[in-house]
Amino acid sequence: MKLWRSVVGKLWFTILLLVSFVLSILTVLLLQFFENYHVNEAKNDLTKTATKIASIMEEYDDKQLARNISWELIDEMTKVIIVYDKDNYWYSPDSNVLENLPISSIFNDKQLARVFTNREVISEKKYLHEITAPVDKNSQLFLVAAPLKVSNEENGAVIIYQSLRAVEETSHQTTKLILLAAGVAIVLTTIFAFFLSTRITSPLLKMREAAFEVAKGKFDTKVPILTNDEIGDLATAFNQMERQLKYNMNALSQEKEQLSSILSSMVDGVITFNKDGSILVSNPPSEQFLQAWYYEQGNLEKPTEELPSEVRELFKQVVSFEKEQTIEITLQGRNWVIVMSPLYDNKFVRGAVAVLRDMTEERRLDKLREDFIANVSHELRTPISMLQGYSEAIIDDIASSDQEKKDIAKVIYDESLRMGRLVNELLDLARMEAGHLNLHLEEIDIQPYIQRIIRKFHGLAQDKLITMDVQINVVHKTIMFDPDRIEQVLTNLIDNAIRYTDEQGTVVVKVDSIKDGLKIDVKDSGSGIPEEDLPFVFERFYKADKARTRGRSGTGLGLAIAKNLIEAHNGNIFVHSKIDEGTTFSFFIPQ
Repeated sequence: MKLWRSVVGKLWFTILLLVSFVLSILTVLLLQFFENYHVNEAKNDLTKTATKIASIMEEYDDKQLARNISWELIDEMTKVIIVYDKDNYWYSPDSNVLENLPISSIFNDKQLARVFTNREVISEKKYLHEITAPVDKNSQLFLVAAPLKVSNEENGAVIIYQSLRAVEETSHQTTKLILLAAGVAIVLTTIFAFFLSTRITSPLLKMREAAFEVAKGKFDTKVPILTNDEIGDLATAFNQMERQLKYNMNALSQEKEQLSSILSSMVDGVITFNKDGSILVSNPPSEQFLQAWYYEQGNLEKPTEELPSEVRELFKQVVSFEKEQTIEITLQGRNWVIVMSPLYDNKFVRGAVAVLRDMTEERRLDKLREDFIANVSHELRTPISMLQGYSEAIIDDIASSDQEKKDIAKVIYDESLRMGRLVNELLDLARMEAGHLNLHLEEIDIQPYIQRIIRKFHGLAQDKLITMDVQINVVHKTIMFDPDRIEQVLTNLIDNAIRYTDEQGTVVVKVDSIKDGLKIDVKDSGSGIPEEDLPFVFERFYKADKARTRGRSGTGLGLAIAKNLIEAHNGNIFVHSKIDEGTTFSFFIPQ
């Protein structure tokens, strides 16, 4: 089967069919030609002989002599019957090839009988199956009947017939020669076909192998150029195509890498959508947007809905109206402005591309500009008012006893300390943001260090009936950091967790070793932080509970200081929170 599917097999089979067809037509034409030629020759010879014998029989009075002369005119392949009537007829001497033709068959043959009635020369071919010939029973005879004048009233005939076996032998020999020529042609065709296989098929097979190699991505494969004909031109064109394909693939690869690099390095997020709304391409900033959405759905893995309903509705509008659309949405406290435009395939929309810009910082700065003066004024106004009021009480001698004077002086002293702490924390925060913070790094054993900090809060947690839990899973038992500063961060986070967790709640401190560092989570089951406040928790004077009393509120700078301390260790700190489900503060310290 493999030979028939190859070019050589098809070429060989085609040439064989062509040769066979030509030889078949030639055989039929030659056999027909030889048969007609021999029949015509036999007809002419037999007609002349029959006419001559009839003339002899009419001229000679001695009929016996005439018959003897007639018998001399024929050969062994020919038989003659001289017929006067049904009772008077003579056969030529016995032949080794032909037997005597029954006289009855002559008179019963309507065609031959016309020689007696119409005195016409009759010739016909006839199969005589009833005659037993020494060579072939089915031999075909050719008969010629010439009229013979017996008397004025009676007509006879000279019937001469000859076997056409010579024609059959000639046809048989011709067929043998043609079959011999066909065999020689088949052999020569086979040799020619396999000769072509080395000249045509071999280069084609090499091109086929090279094409498969190119399909596998091996663009350095070359096809050898063995000839200067069309196949050689094809090999040259294949090599040129391969070089051009390699160049185009490299160009596409470079363009793809360049596009990927551009997308990866972009500050704005980019998401490309298919026509059905599925995501095709996204870059890291857009992944942050999607992760915030997945967290919003209560699952860190991909939920059933890949995109917020607002984005899906925006996509439908862009595809329907084929016009750029813009929205702003908030996820996990971050503000995202999304500009979506249609993507065209020729004249038809094949999807959309969305550019996501994180506007949180801009919104945060706007809010800070609005809130900074109000926060500072609020924090300073209370102690200043207290100082002013109690000072006036002392000046006006409102305090009559020494104890009242001591109480007023105590309040003035506490408020001055409060103002001093506020100013000192502002100065510390300013120094940290200016990069003037000095760290005293030490190799710290993690487990006893964390346990020591947690023990400080056991009493406070028990007072509020809060369960505290510590989970420490570390690979490296020690890590390098400033213990005082990290303790300050943990103290602030744990204190906030306990403060905003109701009775029977839980606070969990989880320490894990991750790649190249240490991750610490402080998780509580408290009231949570409103989503709109999440971007501002690490800002100065931030207070989640605006209704807290002055005595419990603090200065609102603790988380801002914690963020700067973590960043001074080249780490980062972040928060996740949901209302009535709790808050998780996490920070990472690199090794």
